[in-house]
Amino acid sequence: MDLKTLKTFQAIVRHGSFHQAAEALSYAQSTVTMQIQRLEGDLGVTLFERGKKVQLTEAGRLFHAQSLDIVNRMEQMQRNLLEMQSGEAGKIRVGVTEPLASYRLPPLLKAFMQDHAQVEVSLEIASTTVLAEGLRQGELDFALCSAPEAGGELYFHPLFKEKFVMLLPGEHPLAEAQAIRLTDLEGHRLLITAETCPYRKKLERILQDNGPLAMETMEIGSMTALKHYVAAGFGMALVPVTTLEPLPPGTIAKEIVGTSIDMLMGLLSRTQPLPPAAAKLYENLRQALERI
Repeated sequence: MDLKTLKTFQAIVRHGSFHQAAEALSYAQSTVTMQIQRLEGDLGVTLFERGKKVQLTEAGRLFHAQSLDIVNRMEQMQRNLLEMQSGEAGKIRVGVTEPLASYRLPPLLKAFMQDHAQVEVSLEIASTTVLAEGLRQGELDFALCSAPEAGGELYFHPLFKEKFVMLLPGEHPLAEAQAIRLTDLEGHRLLITAETCPYRKKLERILQDNGPLAMETMEIGSMTALKHYVAAGFGMALVPVTTLEPLPPGTIAKEIVGTSIDMLMGLLSRTQPLPPAAAKLYENLRQALERI
């Protein structure tokens, strides 16, 4: 039993004739007759009372009533599969780090989902290390994050550099400086992110390269929360420029000179092809974020 045969059966019922059904479907009448004979053989019942006028048997009436729903479901399934194959439907699992998750992704994702209403997107917000492992385990389709540690099973496509500045309370001793060097941090409290955060790891490497500095640190687990703790006077922090619109009241942003602390961001995925819907979103984000 297949969809074509069910549609042929329904056409015969609708037109009341094998001949008219064949004309409507552009089939030879012998094809229609053969389809119904095969269908009756599969079901083990007679569906039509043959005569001058084709009429349904009792079994035929029961089968016809139930076949309508079957055909509708099969046609809907075909449409769903075609939409999925074309990337117009499906489920996408995206990993993303902060501050991308809160500041850059929402408007881009909203525009994509408005144009692809049948696509479902779920987000996992975590560190690059966690997202990379999620990709390896097949739990994510792709991720927006910083460059991970070397690993041949993943591919990183660089997009842009996230620019960082030093954010200070307005009354901080360094607030009057034109710009800040890393050596200026000595003797002051620096707010830092969690130990697994790629931003913190890069900062620690840079600080080591500039020699030992005597300073106090305070760990704040969230990149997006840093600016609020600076505004409350806990200390200064290196924060992405994108998170400072608007600048928190009572704070001042200063350029860092003498070293580059900007973070390279991009798309991380496995080396095999993405599902169609995920591939569409991947390409959409790639084009949008490469223009930054």
